[in-house]
Order: sequence, then structure tokens, then C-alpha cells
Amino acid sequence: MAAKQNIEESADFTPEFDSNGLIKAIAQDAKTGQVLMAASMNRQALDLTIQTGYATYFSTSRQKLWKKGEESGHFQKVEQILVDCDQDCLLLKVTVEAGQCHTGRQSCFYRALKKGGSDKLEFVAKKVYDPKEAYKK
Repeated sequence: MAAKQNIEESADFTPEFDSNGLIKAIAQDAKTGQVLMAASMNRQALDLTIQTGYATYFSTSRQKLWKKGEESGHFQKVEQILVDCDQDCLLLKVTVEAGQCHTGRQSCFYRALKKGGSDKLEFVAKKVYDPKEAYKK
């Protein structure tokens, strides 16, 4: 218990990467509090994020670094990085100028499970930009 408490109460930043060398990162709009997306970071992505002030993630599907906005122009300027109690998840408070989801919505969390234990989703957000225009490359 003492070792865990030392991590929870320590002022040392010692992120806990998983066995694949990744840590979960949640991006939240610093102004509105809206959760925008969840992604993974490896050590290099985290270091670049800290050094540049712009969110960089590790794409598990493409197995490469990915600076958010590199294709769409919808960058995430990092205002603050919060770390959870056991340092295995990060919360990036970011400033954004445009929608963050590749589907054209402000947030990647644009669907909700219908009430009543259903296996159906309902759309709770509309598109805020045209992804065909943003991802012309």
C-alpha cells in the first residue's frame, strides 16, 4: 500500500505505459469541458506533445505517430495535461478551432446507447464540418 500511496501522492511525473508501451489519453475541450476523443500515446508521442504544445498520439491501426490535425488542419493546442492517481491515463485539456472527429462532428462521442438496455445507438450530435473537404489528401 505504501508504494501505491507514494505514486498517488507524489509530485513526480512517472507515466505508467502498458505492456505495449502505450498510455491512454483523453482530449477535453478546455473551454467547454466536452470530451473530444480518446487515443493512445507512446513515450515519443507524449514527449512531442510536451515539447511542442500540440497533441501527438500513436495510431495503433497505422503503427505510427500522428499529430492531431496533420491532415484536417484541426489541431489540438494543449493547455494542460492532467494525470490520474496511478498515472496510467492522461487528460489533455485542449483548445480547438474546429470539429475533432473524422466523421465531421465536434466530438468522437456523438452516439449514445438508447435507454433501457438496448443494443441500439442514437445520434446526439450533428456534423459541424464536411470531412470530405478537410481530408482531401
